[in-house]
Amino acid sequence: MTRAAEDSAASPTTWRESRAPVRSAPPARRRSAVRLPRGGAAAPGCFDPAAALTVEEQRLTASLPAGGPAVGPELVRLAGLDPLVAEVKRDLCAARTPRRAGRVVTQAGDRLWRTAVDRAQGRRPDLGTLDRFDDRPLYWARLQLSSAIRQWRPSFALPDRGALLTAFDRGSRGLDDVRFPLGKPRRVMVSGFDPFQLDGTGVRISNPAGASALQLDGRVLDTPSGPAVVQAVNFPVVWGYFDEGIVEAAYGEALRDRARRPDVIMTISQGRPGRFDIERWAGAWRGGFPDNNNASVTGGVPPAAGWPQPDVQFIETTLPYSRMLEVTGAYPVNFNQAFCVWPDASHPGAGTPVCRSDAPAPGEIAASGGGGNYLSNESMYRSNRLRLGLGLTTLPGGHLHTPVLGQPAAPEALTDNDFEARRQAIAGEVVSLVTAAAEGVRAPAAPPHPAESPRAAMESLPGTVLPR
Repeated sequence: MTRAAEDSAASPTTWRESRAPVRSAPPARRRSAVRLPRGGAAAPGCFDPAAALTVEEQRLTASLPAGGPAVGPELVRLAGLDPLVAEVKRDLCAARTPRRAGRVVTQAGDRLWRTAVDRAQGRRPDLGTLDRFDDRPLYWARLQLSSAIRQWRPSFALPDRGALLTAFDRGSRGLDDVRFPLGKPRRVMVSGFDPFQLDGTGVRISNPAGASALQLDGRVLDTPSGPAVVQAVNFPVVWGYFDEGIVEAAYGEALRDRARRPDVIMTISQGRPGRFDIERWAGAWRGGFPDNNNASVTGGVPPAAGWPQPDVQFIETTLPYSRMLEVTGAYPVNFNQAFCVWPDASHPGAGTPVCRSDAPAPGEIAASGGGGNYLSNESMYRSNRLRLGLGLTTLPGGHLHTPVLGQPAAPEALTDNDFEARRQAIAGEVVSLVTAAAEGVRAPAAPPHPAESPRAAMESLPGTVLPR
């Protein structure tokens, strides 16, 4: 499949306003090792298996080298989400009009997201045996249903299958579930990411940023400044979605709502081993690392149509990092000031990037922000470019990188106690860091430069590509 075909198949075509209620959440539990059993389940019948799927959707059949059923569907089953998937497929097969089909997929997306959040926050103990902090069942259930929508053979002329995919995807990522209350509570909006690097044994990968978003959505955090309400969404690891403006749609609709505007925005992704990083700089460059559809894009970050976006190379965080650095937990918290520029501003993309830890000079062209040059950096850049374009120059905004989670120890295991404990520890510390950010204390002058090599800081990030 060509990149253009993948983008048109996997990316949304329009993004609409989103709204949601506020909820709260209970404590965690641990699970023992879960290994792959043998066997599989059949799919319902009004679907064309020959219809093309995206690369992401094709991974639904991927199993481990040790054998067993496909990993993604097995995780969905272990989380108790397979009846929901089967019911949506039956409803889609029963749809007899475009209007009914639209209702089915819209409700399916919303229901999948809400069920995943409720399960993650302990309100659905009836759903499966898998650790409730596990973000992977949401990811794979979404792919099961997007592939069903793509392969569905309706009994009527279907005017726009892409619109159905967009409606489902929006709901299943929480974009239609963002609504802040009026009044005094502070408002915080965060975003996580899907799992990525899923080829081979990586098919087991979980993303602690996505797991953290599920833990945070709808939470009311207790801060010294009073309660803070959090709304969360989860982004795809697909360049095409970013081209279509998913980041701007998510944060923009919230930021331009003056009555309920968030007081803090924070993008979150998985970063370096063994530590959290609050990133100082976001850069306007894509390094070309392949996404979840194996598409690669190199060059400047393009604008998203319909939003005010200044033409800037670097954007500095306005998060209250000094307070966030006081958070203690299982992992240290670092303020990363590294960034990289191209040696010749008139030829971006050529030569070896120069990495530093001071501040970009006027006219320098970004080769990497502190968060690298993959989609995590781009989520910070796009959300904060929009923040600046809307004139919200002092509103706290920035990016948090979580520690790398890793995988279960045994090559045939889908989970184990240590894997789950690490994910829970990361998610718990993310909640503490978001709570600290919600207090709204302004950051002081930047602390002293770290001893770590700026280039080493960049190259330790998954997905970052720096030519030599």
